[in-house]
Amino acid sequence: MPTAVLTPEQQEAVAAISAGPRGALFGPFVPLLRSPGAMVRLQEVGAYLRFGSGLPKAVLELAILQVARARNQAFEWGYHCPLALDAGVPREVVADVAAGREPRSMQEPLATGYAIVAHVLADDAIPDELYDRAIDLLGEEGLIDLVVCAGYYTTLAMVMNTTGTDADALDPPVEMSTS
Repeated sequence: MPTAVLTPEQQEAVAAISAGPRGALFGPFVPLLRSPGAMVRLQEVGAYLRFGSGLPKAVLELAILQVARARNQAFEWGYHCPLALDAGVPREVVADVAAGREPRSMQEPLATGYAIVAHVLADDAIPDELYDRAIDLLGEEGLIDLVVCAGYYTTLAMVMNTTGTDADALDPPVEMSTS
Protein backbone atom coordinates (compact mmCIF):
# COMPACT_ATOMS: atom_id res chain seq x y z
CA MET A 1 0.00 0.00 0.00
CA PRO A 2 1.82 3.16 -1.09
CA THR A 3 2.20 5.67 1.72
CA ALA A 4 1.17 8.55 -0.59
CA VAL A 5 -2.47 7.37 -0.49
CA LEU A 6 -2.55 6.80 3.25
CA THR A 7 -4.10 9.17 5.74
CA PRO A 8 -1.75 10.71 8.31
CA GLU A 9 -3.13 8.27 10.92
CA GLN A 10 -2.44 5.32 8.64
CA GLN A 11 1.07 6.59 7.93
CA GLU A 12 1.72 6.80 11.69
CA ALA A 13 0.37 3.27 12.15
CA VAL A 14 2.65 1.93 9.38
CA ALA A 15 5.62 3.70 10.95
CA ALA A 16 4.76 2.27 14.39
CA ILE A 17 4.54 -1.34 13.21
CA SER A 18 7.61 -0.99 10.99
CA ALA A 19 9.66 0.33 13.91
CA GLY A 20 8.71 -2.65 16.11
CA PRO A 21 9.87 -6.27 16.12
CA ARG A 22 7.86 -7.14 12.98
CA GLY A 23 9.74 -4.56 10.91
CA ALA A 24 7.03 -4.21 8.25
CA LEU A 25 3.33 -4.11 7.55
CA PHE A 26 2.03 -7.52 6.37
CA GLY A 27 -0.60 -10.17 6.94
CA PRO A 28 -3.43 -9.18 9.24
CA PHE A 29 -2.13 -5.65 9.62
CA VAL A 30 -2.87 -4.79 6.00
CA PRO A 31 -6.67 -5.06 6.43
CA LEU A 32 -6.43 -3.70 9.97
CA LEU A 33 -4.86 -0.54 8.56
CA ARG A 34 -8.40 0.45 7.54
CA SER A 35 -8.78 1.25 11.24
CA PRO A 36 -5.32 2.54 12.20
CA GLY A 37 -6.22 3.06 15.86
CA ALA A 38 -7.33 -0.54 16.22
CA MET A 39 -4.32 -1.77 14.24
CA VAL A 40 -1.80 0.01 16.45
CA ARG A 41 -3.38 -1.22 19.65
CA LEU A 42 -3.83 -4.78 18.44
CA GLN A 43 -0.29 -5.05 17.10
CA GLU A 44 0.99 -3.98 20.52
CA VAL A 45 -0.89 -6.88 22.12
CA GLY A 46 0.49 -9.25 19.49
CA ALA A 47 4.03 -7.93 19.91
CA TYR A 48 3.78 -8.56 23.66
CA LEU A 49 2.46 -12.10 23.15
CA ARG A 50 5.06 -13.08 20.54
CA PHE A 51 8.10 -11.17 21.78
CA GLY A 52 7.52 -10.27 25.43
CA SER A 53 5.44 -12.94 27.12
CA GLY A 54 7.08 -15.56 29.29
CA LEU A 55 4.81 -18.23 27.82
CA PRO A 56 6.87 -21.10 26.36
CA LYS A 57 7.20 -20.50 22.60
CA ALA A 58 5.98 -24.00 21.73
CA VAL A 59 2.80 -23.48 23.79
CA LEU A 60 2.23 -20.07 22.19
CA GLU A 61 2.76 -21.33 18.64
CA LEU A 62 0.58 -24.41 19.16
CA ALA A 63 -2.20 -22.13 20.43
CA ILE A 64 -1.90 -19.98 17.31
CA LEU A 65 -2.16 -23.08 15.11
CA GLN A 66 -5.24 -24.23 17.02
CA VAL A 67 -6.94 -20.90 16.43
CA ALA A 68 -5.88 -20.81 12.78
CA ARG A 69 -7.35 -24.27 12.26
CA ALA A 70 -10.53 -23.55 14.21
CA ARG A 71 -11.10 -20.31 12.27
CA ASN A 72 -9.92 -21.69 8.89
CA GLN A 73 -7.32 -18.96 8.62
CA ALA A 74 -4.73 -20.06 6.06
CA PHE A 75 -2.44 -17.03 6.39
CA GLU A 76 -1.92 -17.48 10.14
CA TRP A 77 -1.53 -21.24 9.68
CA GLY A 78 1.07 -20.79 6.97
CA TYR A 79 2.98 -18.11 8.81
CA HIS A 80 3.04 -19.85 12.20
CA CYS A 81 3.43 -23.50 11.17
CA PRO A 82 7.21 -23.20 10.60
CA LEU A 83 7.51 -21.13 13.79
CA ALA A 84 5.71 -23.87 15.75
CA LEU A 85 7.99 -26.56 14.38
CA ASP A 86 11.07 -24.42 15.12
CA ALA A 87 9.77 -23.85 18.68
CA GLY A 88 9.62 -27.61 19.26
CA VAL A 89 6.01 -28.52 18.56
CA PRO A 90 6.28 -32.09 17.26
CA ARG A 91 5.44 -32.56 13.58
CA GLU A 92 2.82 -35.21 14.43
CA VAL A 93 1.04 -32.74 16.75
CA VAL A 94 0.99 -30.15 13.96
CA ALA A 95 -0.39 -32.77 11.57
CA ASP A 96 -3.14 -33.73 14.02
CA VAL A 97 -4.16 -30.09 14.53
CA ALA A 98 -4.11 -29.53 10.76
CA ALA A 99 -6.47 -32.47 10.33
CA GLY A 100 -8.78 -31.22 13.07
CA ARG A 101 -7.89 -34.07 15.42
CA GLU A 102 -6.89 -33.90 19.04
CA PRO A 103 -3.19 -34.80 19.15
CA ARG A 104 -2.61 -38.36 20.31
CA SER A 105 0.23 -37.60 22.70
CA MET A 106 1.97 -34.49 23.94
CA GLN A 107 4.38 -33.69 26.70
CA GLU A 108 3.71 -30.97 29.26
CA PRO A 109 3.26 -28.04 29.06
CA LEU A 110 2.00 -28.54 25.47
CA ALA A 111 -0.77 -30.91 26.58
CA THR A 112 -2.15 -28.43 29.09
CA GLY A 113 -1.79 -25.50 26.72
CA TYR A 114 -3.61 -27.44 24.00
CA ALA A 115 -6.44 -28.36 26.40
CA ILE A 116 -6.86 -24.75 27.56
CA VAL A 117 -7.13 -23.40 24.02
CA ALA A 118 -9.45 -26.22 22.93
CA HIS A 119 -11.75 -25.43 25.86
CA VAL A 120 -11.79 -21.66 25.41
CA LEU A 121 -12.47 -22.01 21.68
CA ALA A 122 -15.36 -24.41 22.35
CA ASP A 123 -16.74 -23.24 25.70
CA ASP A 124 -15.20 -19.82 26.50
CA ALA A 125 -14.03 -21.32 29.82
CA ILE A 126 -12.00 -24.17 31.25
CA PRO A 127 -12.81 -26.77 33.93
CA ASP A 128 -11.53 -26.13 37.46
CA GLU A 129 -9.06 -29.04 37.37
CA LEU A 130 -7.55 -27.72 34.14
CA TYR A 131 -7.33 -24.25 35.64
CA ASP A 132 -5.43 -25.65 38.65
CA ARG A 133 -3.07 -27.64 36.38
CA ALA A 134 -2.47 -24.53 34.24
CA ILE A 135 -1.57 -22.45 37.28
CA ASP A 136 0.91 -25.13 38.38
CA LEU A 137 2.53 -25.39 34.91
CA LEU A 138 2.22 -21.90 33.44
CA GLY A 139 1.50 -19.64 36.41
CA GLU A 140 -1.30 -17.09 36.52
CA GLU A 141 0.37 -14.78 34.01
CA GLY A 142 1.02 -17.64 31.60
CA LEU A 143 -2.57 -18.82 31.77
CA ILE A 144 -3.92 -15.34 31.11
CA ASP A 145 -1.41 -14.78 28.29
CA LEU A 146 -2.53 -18.06 26.68
CA VAL A 147 -6.21 -17.11 26.82
CA VAL A 148 -5.40 -13.62 25.49
CA CYS A 149 -3.43 -15.31 22.68
CA ALA A 150 -6.48 -17.35 21.67
CA GLY A 151 -8.62 -14.20 21.68
CA TYR A 152 -6.06 -12.12 19.82
CA TYR A 153 -5.56 -14.63 17.02
CA THR A 154 -9.32 -15.18 16.83
CA THR A 155 -9.66 -11.44 16.24
CA LEU A 156 -6.98 -11.48 13.54
CA ALA A 157 -8.63 -14.48 11.88
CA MET A 158 -12.00 -12.77 11.88
CA VAL A 159 -10.52 -9.63 10.30
CA MET A 160 -8.62 -11.57 7.64
CA ASN A 161 -11.54 -13.88 6.86
CA THR A 162 -13.90 -10.90 6.60
CA THR A 163 -11.57 -9.05 4.23
CA GLY A 164 -10.47 -12.06 2.20
CA THR A 165 -6.80 -12.02 3.28
CA ASP A 166 -5.24 -15.28 2.14
CA ALA A 167 -1.99 -17.18 2.22
CA ASP A 168 -0.88 -16.23 -1.32
CA ALA A 169 2.02 -14.16 -0.03
CA LEU A 170 3.59 -17.17 1.67
CA ASP A 171 6.44 -18.89 -0.09
CA PRO A 172 5.89 -21.79 -0.09
CA PRO A 173 2.27 -21.91 1.09
CA VAL A 174 1.58 -24.37 3.89
CA GLU A 175 -1.60 -26.36 3.33
CA MET A 176 -4.19 -26.67 6.07
CA SER A 177 -6.51 -29.64 5.79
CA THR A 178 -10.18 -28.73 5.59
CA SER A 179 -11.55 -32.22 6.14
